[in-house]
Amino acid sequence: MTTTTAPIAGTRTRVSRRLSAIAESATLAVDAKAKALKAAGRDIIGFGAGEPDFPTPEHIVAAAEKACRDPRMHHYTPAGGLPELREAVAAKTLRDSGYQVSAGQVLITNGGKQAVYNGFAALCDPGDEVLVPAPYWTTYPEAIALAGGVPVPVLTGPEQGYRVTVEQLEAARTERTKILLFVSPSNPTGAVHSPEEVAEIGAWAERHGLWVVTDEIYEHLVYGDATFSSMPVRVPALADRTLVLNGVAKTYAMTGWRVGWLIGPTDVVRAATNLQSHATSNVANVSQVAALAAVSGDLSAVQEMKVAFDRRRIAMHSALSAIEGVECPRPDGAFYCYPSVQALLGRSLRGRTPTTSAELAELVLEEAGVAVVPGEAFGTPGFFRLSYALGDADLAEGVGRLAALLGEAS
Repeated sequence: MTTTTAPIAGTRTRVSRRLSAIAESATLAVDAKAKALKAAGRDIIGFGAGEPDFPTPEHIVAAAEKACRDPRMHHYTPAGGLPELREAVAAKTLRDSGYQVSAGQVLITNGGKQAVYNGFAALCDPGDEVLVPAPYWTTYPEAIALAGGVPVPVLTGPEQGYRVTVEQLEAARTERTKILLFVSPSNPTGAVHSPEEVAEIGAWAERHGLWVVTDEIYEHLVYGDATFSSMPVRVPALADRTLVLNGVAKTYAMTGWRVGWLIGPTDVVRAATNLQSHATSNVANVSQVAALAAVSGDLSAVQEMKVAFDRRRIAMHSALSAIEGVECPRPDGAFYCYPSVQALLGRSLRGRTPTTSAELAELVLEEAGVAVVPGEAFGTPGFFRLSYALGDADLAEGVGRLAALLGEAS
């Protein structure tokens, strides 16, 4: 007879190693700290959170109010999303990017973050490598690792406008590489790849049999001569190995409504839907109806926000570029500036000598009352991310405080 021995007390971790390895979202942490200091009476200007400062358009809110009184919306609906919303997302995708998909290729998720996680969970087996151009949004590597994949950062810098090249990607590719993560416009840098660059990178991925996960959440927020370009449109042969992630948060000022989506081949979407059926079931029905009103309507409210963001983009870039020791490429998309502060590290400031951008960001918050996110959160220490999705007066005051403080460095 075989006997078993009970585990020795104390050898098991209280929290799983998988979850213990996850870092808190740095952007949300900075925003929470800024709000806590405000609540305590400090005069804080926050450049941390990546969300529009505009209210959700009224017709979207009205649709949600009506849905609250609809008994159908008081019960479970399909885990993959309301059929009419999936149809509308497919139609919106064709309208906005020229990519033709069916409703069966759409999964409605609880915000863009769940789309990110579901996508990588559907594609990654343990040890699969994912090329992640850096700077990257803080959630990407965490979602990849949770799914069993291995994030492989591919570093880009201000000298190249933070746009990754085929040569860099090829140098990072190994026999274990399965996926390329591609984001344009980019969070945190605001970089936008040209249509030619998108086509070149997509053709490279197709040639090597890679999957592409492309996040298009900022598709409508491009400025000047920059142009958004969807990779499966530029490289149709890649469509069967592409997942497109998107949502209503940025375009329609709906960060709190928590509606995103994943578009891809039907077998992958089916697998991701099965995962969601166990993790969360359906997205809140009222939010789905609000999203339906958003994607089915015109883009007039988006254009109004875009005009304001463009004005703030120019103002912030100009002000940051005037600070000695700060290098700030002009962002062409999203609503972020990503300046290098490396030249300021190791210099004396208010009796302290910060040697990392995290230390400098902490000093800036304490001494100037300005909240920024340090580059450590995005895989590139020595940088700050500042969102210009805030009021013009607060933006001017905040950057002015930042300039005055950093100007004291010696």
